Amino acid sequence: MANKRILKKQIKYICGEVALQCILTRECIDGTDREKLNNLVLSTADLQQKSLKNASFAFDKTPKDFATLAEYHKAASAYYRQAYSVFHKEFNAHIQDILKQLNAEIPAEQREINKKAATK
Repeated sequence: MANKRILKKQIKYICGEVALQCILTRECIDGTDREKLNNLVLSTADLQQKSLKNASFAFDKTPKDFATLAEYHKAASAYYRQAYSVFHKEFNAHIQDILKQLNAEIPAEQREINKKAATK
């Protein structure tokens, strides 16, 4: 990860795109449950808020806790790598869940139209 600012921008972008797809589906495709799609938009906004809040991590050790400064940097790097990996997995799992629910709301005939349009 380059830095926290870029991570937060990516979270906002991804959540914004998912919410936009929910809104477009609600407004443009007949036969969808508007209430469920509204709830998906709200859950996306909630995911964004929680993810932005939880995007910061703190290594709870100091260089004095290690024999050398190199050991401290190695341990801190491993901690941050693991913390951000877990963060990404959880975020991606929530996004995948929202997208599955969104796809389930699209009527079968519209899915067939979308598949034909994608293969052209």
